[in-house]
Amino acid sequence: MPKMKSLPGVPRWADLAAHAVPLIVLPSGIWRIALTLGLPVARVDDPGLAQNTFQIVLTVVAELLAFLTLGLVRSWGEVFPRRLPFLGGRPVPARGASAAALGGAFGLFALTGWFTYVAVAGIGAADAVGTHTEGAVQQALFLVCYLPLAAWAPLLAAVAIAYRRRRATARSTALTSSCV
Repeated sequence: MPKMKSLPGVPRWADLAAHAVPLIVLPSGIWRIALTLGLPVARVDDPGLAQNTFQIVLTVVAELLAFLTLGLVRSWGEVFPRRLPFLGGRPVPARGASAAALGGAFGLFALTGWFTYVAVAGIGAADAVGTHTEGAVQQALFLVCYLPLAAWAPLLAAVAIAYRRRRATARSTALTSSCV
């Protein structure tokens, strides 16, 4: 399989940030899967089928959404892949893609703010879902797996802004050269 490269004009930092996003989401997913498999990462009150299904679905959806960040630095973020029905081969609207990415970043900022507030204020949201870390090792493991998620929103926002600027510059360059 050929090595996929970022598009020309993508800043190196944006490429690195886009590739970092799926990697920073991965530890929390591994923690949730470990929890679902019954590994001693936390104590769970009544781990029913619904909670286990939720943990797996949340992990898959989060990783897929994180993976979409790569579209902001790859060709499939500018032209839909041909294999997609109805959209294949058509250009990706830059405004739509950047608005979706920035909307996602805003949502992630809000979630990060809420969970930070809950943790600092000690509201006890962990008690509501029935998962509890017991002891220093479980707490440290939880923090190591979940703290990287705080970087998801700013990285996504930065890559989305770089995408929007790059696409706007490319469009204005194309318009200028067609007028000459």
